Parts: sequence; C-alpha cells; structure tokens
Amino acid sequence: MYEFAIAWEWLAFAVRWLHVITAIAWIGSSFYFIALDLGLVKRDHLPVGAYGEEWQVHGGGFYHIQKYLVAPATMPEHLTWFKWESYATWLSGFAMLCLVYYGGADLFLIDRHVLDISATTAIAISIGSLAIGWIFYDLLCKSPLGKNTWTLMGILYVALVIMAWGYTQVFTGRAAFLHLGAFTATIMSANVFFIIMPNQRVVVADLIAGRTPDPKYGVIAKQRSLHNNYLTLPVIFFMLSNHYPLAFATAYNWVIAALVFLMGVTIRHWFNTTHARKGRPTWTWIVTLIIFIVIMWLSTVPKVLTGEEKAEVSPAFQQFAANAHFSAVKDAISTRCSMCHSAEPVYEGINRAPKGVMLENDAEIAAHAREIYIQAGRSHAMPPGNITDMTNDERKLVAAWFESSVSEGKTE
Repeated sequence: MYEFAIAWEWLAFAVRWLHVITAIAWIGSSFYFIALDLGLVKRDHLPVGAYGEEWQVHGGGFYHIQKYLVAPATMPEHLTWFKWESYATWLSGFAMLCLVYYGGADLFLIDRHVLDISATTAIAISIGSLAIGWIFYDLLCKSPLGKNTWTLMGILYVALVIMAWGYTQVFTGRAAFLHLGAFTATIMSANVFFIIMPNQRVVVADLIAGRTPDPKYGVIAKQRSLHNNYLTLPVIFFMLSNHYPLAFATAYNWVIAALVFLMGVTIRHWFNTTHARKGRPTWTWIVTLIIFIVIMWLSTVPKVLTGEEKAEVSPAFQQFAANAHFSAVKDAISTRCSMCHSAEPVYEGINRAPKGVMLENDAEIAAHAREIYIQAGRSHAMPPGNITDMTNDERKLVAAWFESSVSEGKTE
C-alpha cells in the first residue's frame, strides 16, 4: 500500500499540471479580450450596430476585429464561445483541493491549535463557504446596490477581507490562503457559468428567432466580466502562496491577503488604462510597491505567544511515531534536516522553515511522514543539492520506516 503514496503524488502532479494549463488558457483569453475591448476605436465607416474596431498584427498576418455591443444584424455561420477554459480551470482546481487538502486534511487543512475540528467538519466548512460565497455575491449583484459597479466592488472587497480573516480562524495558514483563492475563483467561474454564458445564449436565441436582443444582458455580463478582471491577479497570488510561508504562515496573514487584493486592483488599473489609450498611470506602480513593502514588513512581525503547548502526535499519524525505525529516522532528520526545518533555522540564508514545514519533534516528523518519504526516501529532492550529505543508507532507512509503518497500519 505504500506505493499508493507514489501514485497519489503523481496524480496530484498531473492534476496540478492540468490546472496550470487550463488557468493559462482562461487567464490568457481573459486578459486578451479585456485589452481588445479597451482598445477598440470608433470610426464612421463601421457597420450598423458595431461599437468599435481594432487592427492587430500577429503571426505574420493582420486581424481586423469589430465588436457589437448587442449583436450583428444576422448570425454568423460560425461562432466561437470561450467558456471551457473557465470551467476546466475551476474543475481541475477543485480536484486539487480534494486531492491535497481533503485527502490530507489532518496535515494540510486542519490546525488543531487554531480550531480543533474533525476532517469531515473542516471539509464541510470548505465546500459550504465556496457555495455560500457565490450565493451572497450573486444576490448582492442583483440587489439595488448592484446598480453602482464601484460601490458593489467596495462591498465585495470588505466581504473578501472578512473571508480572509475567517479562513485563518478555521484552517491552517496555507489552507486559508488556498481557500481564499478558491473562494474568489468560484465567484469568477460561476459568473461565466451562471451569468455571462446564459446571457449570451439569450442574445443568440433572439437573433435566431428574428427578435431584437435586449441590451441589458450585455450590460450585466459586462459588469461580471469587470469583476473577474480585477480578481484574477489576487487568485494567482493565492494559488502560488502555498510555496511561500512568509505569506501564509505569519501573524498577520489575513491582513496580507487583504492587501494583495488592493495590489490586484492597482496593477490591473495600469493595464486597463494603458490598453484604453488613456495614458500610463505610473502612480499605480508606486502604490503597488508601497503595498508590497508593507506586506514584507507584516511578514516579519512576530506573534505574541501566551504559552507553549506540548506537541502531541495526532492519532492519524500514530503509526509512524510508534514504528521501530522511528528513533533512528528522527536522529537522521535531526542531523540532515532540522538546520532548515525548524522554528529558528541556522542554515545561512534561510530565515523561515521552507514551506513552513518544521521537523523538530515527534509530532511534526510523524505528520510529515509522506512528504519525508517522497522527498528524501524515494527521491533525492531533499536536502537540496544534498547539502547536509544525507547518505544512501539514511534514505533507505526513511523508506523502510514509511513503508513498514503503512504496512503495519493496514494489518491492524
């Protein structure tokens, strides 16, 4: 059964690869159409109903593009829809959430020092928050407040800050950031699935039936598309954040998350203004830099501890701590790994434990058994460049420890 860990690791890699590919496709098309939309030029010779046009050059050829705010007089023979990029990104992202955080809830999702809950409860909170978040957002957009785009975005920002704080009160810091990204991405993808695409289908159906489409459908879809535009960059940040504990595993991680949303706005504002040929607002980069410096400072502010709790091995990982090889493995890890994976790393240039993983006591070593097995037992990924001269015998010991622990756990 220990080979399951290898298969699971490759499955997670494959799903992550798929997620990155689909995200590139979705974000790429989104950025392109935002830039295209903002760069349209109105000219006298445009066909009836056309809002603007743009000439582009790429791949050795020229493209002449025209946009109709409602629809052309007749339906074209072939119409390309952009929707599966969004759907596939969300589906692959949720699959990753299931594989990494639901499948490894005791390690990656739950921090019993934050909130002592069961894996089932944590997963229910996770799924429920994504669904409720979309419902709240959608009702807000459809309310009278939704008529003012900027007021609506202000309220949405406050809601996102509240969610950032709330997630850090329930999950691990890493899971909190990941969920904030998933929460935001769910809103974005649901905008495409429930609002933008259905509205476009109504317009197409009216054209086919010979009716004049109602312009309100385009206005509503445009508003949701604008929200997606400004939320994209923060989502990317949160999806990458699990590699950077200075972002998710610090005292004021939820404040950092709140500031990341502001950086997403300032960066996108520069691009949107530039694409619209309204100048280059360099002040946005100055503000972005200031916010980023504040984020870096916040990541160094220590938590004020009221006391130190004894680290106990979770029941889910007892089999690894009880194994006959554990004592020898612990000695090897203390010698080869703890110089970096500790609360106060002593290796030059390492200020925080990589990925926030600490291996200083029985509980921490047992909890990260699978990662140690993959990184140092079945591969030579750790220590990086084998800087601590971990021997082949020590790697075999790590592999034997994990594999025998899993085998013994299955026979009990």
